[in-house]
Amino acid sequence: MDYFFEERENLRFDFYDVDSKSPNLSKHDFLGQMFCTLGEIVGSQGSRLEKSIVGIPGKKCGTVIVTAEELGCCRDSVLMQFCANKLDKKDFFGKSDPFLVFHRSNEDGSFTICHKTEVVKNTLNPVWQAFKISVRALCNGDYDRTIKVEVYDWDRDGSHDFIGEFTTSYRELSRGQSQFNVYEVINPKKKGKKKKYVNSGTVTLLSFLIETEVSFLDYIKGGTQINFTVAIDFTASNGNPLQPTSLHYMNPYQLNAYGMALRAVGEIIQDYDSDKMFPALGFGARLPPDGRVSHEFALNGNPQNPYCHGIDGVMEAYYRSLKSVQLYGPTNFAPVINHVARYAASVKDGSQYFVLLIITDGVISDMAQTKESIVNASKLPMSIIIVGVGPAEFDAMEELDGDVVRISSRGRFAERDIVQFVPFRDYIDRSGNHVLSMARLAKDVLAEIPEQFLSYMRVRGIKPSPAPPPYTPPIHVLQTQI
Repeated sequence: MDYFFEERENLRFDFYDVDSKSPNLSKHDFLGQMFCTLGEIVGSQGSRLEKSIVGIPGKKCGTVIVTAEELGCCRDSVLMQFCANKLDKKDFFGKSDPFLVFHRSNEDGSFTICHKTEVVKNTLNPVWQAFKISVRALCNGDYDRTIKVEVYDWDRDGSHDFIGEFTTSYRELSRGQSQFNVYEVINPKKKGKKKKYVNSGTVTLLSFLIETEVSFLDYIKGGTQINFTVAIDFTASNGNPLQPTSLHYMNPYQLNAYGMALRAVGEIIQDYDSDKMFPALGFGARLPPDGRVSHEFALNGNPQNPYCHGIDGVMEAYYRSLKSVQLYGPTNFAPVINHVARYAASVKDGSQYFVLLIITDGVISDMAQTKESIVNASKLPMSIIIVGVGPAEFDAMEELDGDVVRISSRGRFAERDIVQFVPFRDYIDRSGNHVLSMARLAKDVLAEIPEQFLSYMRVRGIKPSPAPPPYTPPIHVLQTQI
């Protein structure tokens, strides 16, 4: 199956006892079924999920164990270095300025450039710097496909002189430095004209190292937890929650925009969090009993323990808060970002990654402080998702998103892009089919998370922990009755 972090992929397993060769399932005994998501399987310890089989009322149907394994084909990159000897002299004054151009061959016999080395000036015996290229780019993962390498003499005006060429393959190169990896550079024109022509020099492979690129799932399988925190905007601009026009309106028959966005994103992320306990915060309200304004209060009313059980627990705490706090202002993001950053700063070993979902009606009051918080957070294992609800202009949110211009504060730029913003109104389905439109919203806000996660791990040089050993079922010794 194709796996997408940002989608909820529902699975159903049905179990039958085969009674005949009939392809009709009703002719066989139904033993039960199990429902789960692909995210639940890969998010479990060692990508191994054990779950009860259900479906026959009043009967225990046993358990099923499902394991998932990511296919590792073509995740490799290679680090290669080449040198050359006695290349043809092409320049009137001085020697040549050689560089190499690598081409992979396509199914139709044509060639596509996949790498150019740097130019080494004024030498016929250049040593080029080592370079890294993915196996996919080099040969499309086909180890025997032809790789063509051309040698040129660089000219300032762009009319580089062709010195010669040779062909090889990934399989040949993978033998590393050896007599097999010394190639004669041939110039077909010269070869055709001159009887005594031998070659235009040689190119030698100096080193060949295979590096397997690690994936998001390698970390998840190794036990990295994704911690999900929600922050909800309780400012007065949302409107009175008792009025149907309010963005916080508590409609008994359907979720409001806050509830829909929270559920759409939360239901996918919760598969990667083993304890399913989520801190839920609010900002921009006056709290009982004394009416003080808070920009990071616990929705469950317990500042020492703001955790709610599951997405349902978060929803419950959100509705309870709406009944007890007074919507106020201003709209400050920095306190909730700093709240999550404090936790993220305490676990930088790659065992945990933090995702903060901020749902807001938009107009931000502490832009400078928020930018500073994001620049600081970009060094930490965290990402921020902002969903803008309501009709406001969200220009400031687009700026925080940093896709077009990397966000900066007081001359410092964010180390990596960690913010993803979407306006909720782009996903309202006119036909009222909220299920599909919310799946699209989740897909768009979560799609960047795996790459943001990997960029943090790469910059810090953190490798995935080894996955726990595969499960072997206990051997039941059958007692024979005498």
